[in-house]
Amino acid sequence: MTDPAIQSAGATLPDPVVTVSGAREIAADLRVIPNDGVDLVPNIGVIGGSDAVLVVDTGIGTANAAEVLAFATDVAQGRRLYLTTTHFHPEHAFGAQVFAGEATYLVNRAQAADLATKGAGYLAMFRGLGEVIARRLEDARVPAPDVVYDGVRELDLGGRTVRLRPTGRGHTPGDQVVEVPDAGVLFTGDLAETGQFAILPWFPPHDTDVTAVGWLAVLDRLSADAPRVVVPGHGEVGGAEVLTDVRDYLRELRDETWHRRDSGLGVAEIAAQVRAVLVDRHPGWAGREWIEPGVGCLCAERP
Repeated sequence: MTDPAIQSAGATLPDPVVTVSGAREIAADLRVIPNDGVDLVPNIGVIGGSDAVLVVDTGIGTANAAEVLAFATDVAQGRRLYLTTTHFHPEHAFGAQVFAGEATYLVNRAQAADLATKGAGYLAMFRGLGEVIARRLEDARVPAPDVVYDGVRELDLGGRTVRLRPTGRGHTPGDQVVEVPDAGVLFTGDLAETGQFAILPWFPPHDTDVTAVGWLAVLDRLSADAPRVVVPGHGEVGGAEVLTDVRDYLRELRDETWHRRDSGLGVAEIAAQVRAVLVDRHPGWAGREWIEPGVGCLCAERP
């Protein structure tokens, strides 16, 4: 499976190195390894309680994951390790094999299904992004979770309970957020990002599971909770505005697309017009290649 938007995005990608030395504590015993604006590097969480430590996302490939595991092991100082991933995409989950035997890997049932049914295709697609990415993924395997759960999973780390909450289909069918209620912190995965156009992986006929309409509904619910700190999948950590900014953009994308869809234009014409409007409104944002897939998704979702 190869999509022009992915090929375009991968053409000039830098090496997606996770730099654990940049980790910063955003609350007591709660650290974020930031992506520092590097493509295909997620923000990674290391959340501690008195008895255990939870890692959120792995980075792409085994070398990055080994760095994250070493960092988390040093933080844990003998505490039990857990791992979860916000969704199945390779830069978030395709390093989980490194944690086998060192941490318990938990995912929700829909994400487990994504891994099983789409993981191999995404691994092949990402390996096709270029030599740098292929090298990162040369020994990676589709992750196999230790624990698969239904509904919300509350994980007791000792004096701190973390909620692993599936959101329903949005960016992917298996999206989940990770809530740290005592600190008011929310990890969103790619349901929210800062400084770029939302990534809608609309790849017909291979993968059309993303739903912009469902994603908007998810962001409405998350925004209503008004978290103090939001850790997006990529980009700068911020407050609740991280959620509302993405929600507002998806509304813009929806409204501009559906307005033109009613006029009888073809999808390519609609995409060209919508791209021009949105780039003009958000000239500093990265990821312009994701506007066209978003238009395609919303054209398909038009009532």
